[in-house]
Amino acid sequence: MEDQSIISALVLGLIEGLTEFVPVSSTAHVLLAGHFLGFKSPGNTFAVLIQLGAILAILSVYFTKLLQIALSLPSSAASRRFVGAVLVAFLPAAVIGAIAHDFIKTVLFETPMLICVVLILGGFVLLWIDRKPLTPRYHDVTEYPLSLALKIGFFQCLAMIPGTSRSGATIVGALLMGADKRSAAEFSFFLAMPTMAGAFALDLYKNRDALSFGDGAIIAVGFLAAFVSALFVVRSLLDFVSRRGYAPFAYWRIAVGAIGLVALILVG
Repeated sequence: MEDQSIISALVLGLIEGLTEFVPVSSTAHVLLAGHFLGFKSPGNTFAVLIQLGAILAILSVYFTKLLQIALSLPSSAASRRFVGAVLVAFLPAAVIGAIAHDFIKTVLFETPMLICVVLILGGFVLLWIDRKPLTPRYHDVTEYPLSLALKIGFFQCLAMIPGTSRSGATIVGALLMGADKRSAAEFSFFLAMPTMAGAFALDLYKNRDALSFGDGAIIAVGFLAAFVSALFVVRSLLDFVSRRGYAPFAYWRIAVGAIGLVALILVG
C-alpha cells in the first residue's frame, strides 16, 4: 500500500509541476487524478504542499532577476513599483483565502463534478480571450501600474474555485486589462510566488496535527517531481505562448473536463 502511495505521489507531483504555471488548473488535475487513483490526503493537504516544489522551480529560474530587483530597491523607483504591484495583486487572494479557507477545502475541493464543469467552462473562456482582437498597452511586467495589478489580483481570487486555474484567471484578467500574452504569463509567474507560498504556509499550519512522518515521505516524493517538471515548464512557457497563444490549453481543459465528467458518471 505504501509503495502504491509513493507511486501515486510521484504521478501527482509530475502533474502538479506540468500544470501549475499553465492555465489548465493544477489543483483540478491533481484532485481528479488523486480521486481516480484512490489517493487520500488529510484535508487535501498534499495538493497544496507539493506546490512548494513548483515555487522553488520558479525561484531558481528567476533568481538572478529577483536578486537584481532586491538589490536595486533602495535606488530604483521602477523596482519599488514592480514589487509594490506584485504585493497589491497578492492582497485580495490573501484576505479572501484566509477567510474562506475551510469552505474551499472542505466543500469545493470535495466536489469532482464541479471541478470538471469549471474546467470546461474555463476552456471556452480561454478560447474566447485568445481569439478576441485585443490591443495590448502593457508589454513589460515591471511597468504594470498598481491599478492594473489590483484588478489582476481580484481575477486571481476566481481560482479559489477548483478547476478555474490561478494562472488562467490572472492571465485572462491581465489580457482583458491591456497586457500582451507574454507579459501576462510572466506576471502570473511573479504573482505565483507570494500566493503559493502563502497558501502553503496557511495549509501547513491548518493541518499540522493531521500530518505524520509517513505523509512527509509521500510529500517529499511529490515535491521533487513537481520541482523537476515545473522547471521544464517555466523555462519554455513564455516562448510557447508568444508563438501559439492559449488555445492549446483551452482545448486541453475542455478535453480533460469532458473525460472527467464521463468517468465520474460511469465509474463514480
